[in-house]
Amino acid sequence: MNEKPVSPHPLIAIIPVVVLIVFLGIVIALFGSDSLNGGSQIALLMGMSVCVCLSMAIYKVRWRTFEEQIKKTIGGVAATLLILLCVGMLSGSWMISGIVPTLIYYGIQIMSPQFFLISSCIICALVSLLSGSSWTTIATIGVALLGIGHALGVSEAWTAGAIISGAYFGDKMSPLSDTTILASSATGVDLFTHIRYMMYTTMPSFIIALIIFFIAGLGDAADTEIQVGEYTEGLSKTFNISLWTLLVPILTGVLIARSVPSLIVLFVSSLMAGIVALIFQPHILCEIAGNMNASAASLTRGLAITYYGSTAIDTGNASLNELVSTSGMAGMLNTIWLILCAMCFGASMVASRMIESITGVIIRFIRNRISLVSSTVGTGIFLNITTGDQYISIVLNADMYKEVYRKEGYETRLLSRTTEDAATVTSVLIPWNTCGMTQSTVLGVPTLTYLPYCFFNLLSPLMSIIVAALGWKIYQNHSSESAPSTLPASNNRS
Repeated sequence: MNEKPVSPHPLIAIIPVVVLIVFLGIVIALFGSDSLNGGSQIALLMGMSVCVCLSMAIYKVRWRTFEEQIKKTIGGVAATLLILLCVGMLSGSWMISGIVPTLIYYGIQIMSPQFFLISSCIICALVSLLSGSSWTTIATIGVALLGIGHALGVSEAWTAGAIISGAYFGDKMSPLSDTTILASSATGVDLFTHIRYMMYTTMPSFIIALIIFFIAGLGDAADTEIQVGEYTEGLSKTFNISLWTLLVPILTGVLIARSVPSLIVLFVSSLMAGIVALIFQPHILCEIAGNMNASAASLTRGLAITYYGSTAIDTGNASLNELVSTSGMAGMLNTIWLILCAMCFGASMVASRMIESITGVIIRFIRNRISLVSSTVGTGIFLNITTGDQYISIVLNADMYKEVYRKEGYETRLLSRTTEDAATVTSVLIPWNTCGMTQSTVLGVPTLTYLPYCFFNLLSPLMSIIVAALGWKIYQNHSSESAPSTLPASNNRS
């Protein structure tokens, strides 16, 4: 039987985090946007090695303890890794089949640069709300919107920020979202009670984000007719632009509406896109295969490369060539490598109880309602940074604060909401977190590039603290099980 490791001193526990931050700083300074291609992985493994060495040398933690936690943690993200591979398949097949080019072709003629950002944010919010998945939304409609924005001359950083803001709002408010379900179940709160209570912080954050995107869009009054004309001409000459290709997104939407698991949706959608590519874009598949004879062998080879490898199509326009290039499943391998390293670092911090030691210090400084919510927010962000995964952050945050909220007499729905405001939406802002890595890879925009423009994600944690300071709709639970509160009660009463 394994003995539970001794909780390390906080000053010892913080050392691996400091090492990680220092090495990440060096890596980013040396490699810039290429840091995710290997440098960040080394930084994570260095942080892990320091954690393991300190724990084994000072606190006599056995290696098997780390090994078991690593197996458990990586096993927990196995489905995520498969989803990433399917996202790579989907992004490649949707582009080569003509689905994304068709959306871009018509989208740039319909959408105005002035209203593009706010429209993109709202569209992604609706799709994510219906699908319950920010990842699926960004990998499908998000990629198309990025292409439309590129053609309209809108900054890719602003476009990515609008896409991510909308997608994470919808994900957060959807009863189909796995993170929403996880946050409510981890804290023991009814799902729809949790969603309704989140509206008090989520809606103001989203409205402010929309206002910012609207104002920013008004300044985008440049004449884009020439660029739009070049894009539409290049797309129409290269791809068979057809509304029939949009049957795939429609059928994908049907699968999502029927609550089919994300992994199955992405895989089936990729297969449907492959069939569309064979029907509408055989010349492109032959070009990819390097054999312009439309034989079964060349078509099969071209489709296989579309799914797993890199493609480069000559449209006659350099910027359009870059837009329609794909990387398939192979393009996700750096992300998967980074996720595995992040999971190893997070697992070592959990196994050694260093995470528990650090957060224990934070909890001791709680003095009132504002510091309670602020600490919950800070811990959620800290866990996203150190564990590299939003699911781990949600569960650990809920476990650490559940008893504190109960003793202080606050309803657990306050904890579930605060956890989502912190852990769920900030995960995409951290380059080595699974969400940050995935979205930067899918959109082709570095995390630190789009971070300043993800206004909803930046505002949500702050709004959680502001609402707590105002005491708006924050109730105390007066059950006999609750210990006398040491925190000031809200003016509101249930």
